[in-house]
Amino acid sequence: MLNLRVRPALARVVDPVATALLRAGVSPDAITVAGTLGAVLGALVFFPQGMFFTGTAIVFFCVLTDLLDGAMARRLGRTSRFGAWLDSTCDRVADSAIFSGVALWYLGDGDSTLLGGVALFCLVAGSTVSYAKARAEGLGMTCDVGLAERAERLIVVLLGTLLVGLGLDGALPVCLWVLAAATAITVVQRLVEVRRQAALPLP
Repeated sequence: MLNLRVRPALARVVDPVATALLRAGVSPDAITVAGTLGAVLGALVFFPQGMFFTGTAIVFFCVLTDLLDGAMARRLGRTSRFGAWLDSTCDRVADSAIFSGVALWYLGDGDSTLLGGVALFCLVAGSTVSYAKARAEGLGMTCDVGLAERAERLIVVLLGTLLVGLGLDGALPVCLWVLAAATAITVVQRLVEVRRQAALPLP
């Protein structure tokens, strides 16, 4: 129900911007790349310096370009395989930058090798979750199960960085540990699901 209410509200904001950009000759792919570059810069410039509020604000704004480029493509009335590939690839780049920025903070001024390692684990495990789905789909199977899809991972880590930026220093470690556990569970869930489907007789 919440999703049904939120989507129309977002569309009222995003659709006019999408229309204006298309009229100006901007392509959806350009928005995808620009949003990714912004997220990378926000995470890798500000997070390692401990400027979590500023970094989170920039990353959050840039992540929202996922909605914008999708709206632009819909208004054009066409999608492309390259656009879909570019969007997915840029998502992985942005995710890696976010967790790398957090890891750099903890391995530097944050002074916690353990939490730096947890952040790197989240990065690697998150990439494994995404790869498991892509590889399964490439083999003709589905792999949509799991606790920690990309949206959930982004929400948890950016909630942690935002709360640290607001002065709640213990929030990010908690979020990282929760995310590490949830992502590891998701990897196992996807392994089990693909194994189950692979064991089924071919139609």
